[in-house]
Amino acid sequence: MTAPVKLLYFAWLREKAGVGEEDVQPPATVATVAQLIDWLETQGGGRAEAFADRKVVRVAVNQEYVSLDHPVTAGDEVAFFPPVTGG
Repeated sequence: MTAPVKLLYFAWLREKAGVGEEDVQPPATVATVAQLIDWLETQGGGRAEAFADRKVVRVAVNQEYVSLDHPVTAGDEVAFFPPVTGG
């Protein structure tokens, strides 16, 4: 990837990861959200703990809800957040 990927963390994911947002430069082998998470877990700073249970992590790429097999490309904005409950 040439341009960085902007990451946003919300709620308890932000607390566990220890960061609210960051720009990262994942290796070229990272092509999906799941692969991005795999790579992030190796980057330290509480990220492995934040993504320990992927079933409770929701993802949006460029402000659209996506699944873990969704593609990620340079310049994307990827947001990680817990499930949203309505009332």
